[in-house]
Amino acid sequence: MVPRRKNNVKPPPDTCPLRECLGVIGGVWTPGIIWHLGHSPRTFSELKSDLKGVSAKVLSSRLKKLAADGVLERIVKPTSPPTVEYSLTDLGGELKPAIEAIVAVGLRLKERRATTR
Repeated sequence: MVPRRKNNVKPPPDTCPLRECLGVIGGVWTPGIIWHLGHSPRTFSELKSDLKGVSAKVLSSRLKKLAADGVLERIVKPTSPPTVEYSLTDLGGELKPAIEAIVAVGLRLKERRATTR
């Protein structure tokens, strides 16, 4: 029998910052929303078009949650009819490098899988 090694890593704080951040950006559509808003402000219909396959209900729910979390800002333009535009806040902008890094690793994983098949 192999002896069990002692864990010398300090436990995370009660409110783990990693868990907190992943709770915000986790999910199928949220990283894509941040990706598209990281390049320019977008309207709801533009985001719906950008994110192929997302339902209006799910997109609306994600946008509301991201706004509540302080990641994006909802701006109502005084047009007729009113136009609603979404953009990243300063806090949301800080997530861009993380999303870009995840995309870069995802591309390398995809390439690796393609060459091993």
